[in-house]
Amino acid sequence: MVFIPTFFFVSITPGMCMTLALSLGMTIGVRRSLWMMLGELVGVGVVACLAVIGVAAIMLQYPLLFQLLKYAGGLYLAWLGIQLWRSKGKLALSPVDAGPRHIPIKTLISQGFITAIANPKGWAFFVALLPPFIDPNAPLFGQLAVLVSMILVLEFSCLLLYASGGRTLSRVLQQKNKVQLMNRIAGTLMLGVALWLALG
Repeated sequence: MVFIPTFFFVSITPGMCMTLALSLGMTIGVRRSLWMMLGELVGVGVVACLAVIGVAAIMLQYPLLFQLLKYAGGLYLAWLGIQLWRSKGKLALSPVDAGPRHIPIKTLISQGFITAIANPKGWAFFVALLPPFIDPNAPLFGQLAVLVSMILVLEFSCLLLYASGGRTLSRVLQQKNKVQLMNRIAGTLMLGVALWLALG
């Protein structure tokens, strides 16, 4: 009863993954953004599991492992942000029904995964939050399965809310012939996530 509202509050708070979901919802739609969410949820599940078994504590002592992931993901997001800023009056990233020109599925999945696992604050949060909810006298696997399941459901719900909000915003802006403004908002969000990955 304590874990669910606590994690929901942390998850719904704007962060790298939620900002990415909002930005992709604006540019490629909720349905295409589901692929990014898949990668992000896998990453969150991995981080949560490793935090419980103690690997996260080791990872936090070796920031170089984070740096490689953060910079790779950050560079790609920065490139997308720049592409959005450079577009003039048209969608820089193809809309949901644009056919083969859209961002490749594997790129969306990998970007979600990298964003989820390359955030040291996320690791620190799981290290601090999950262990107190684990009973050392009970089987670990069952407890871990329940906690991770709840985490993924809550995280997915929040990602959907952000992506849907981004899609609604994009429709409003397109109706008012503000596509360039939409691109710049989405581009700024992506550049912000890239900077967050680099400096977080």
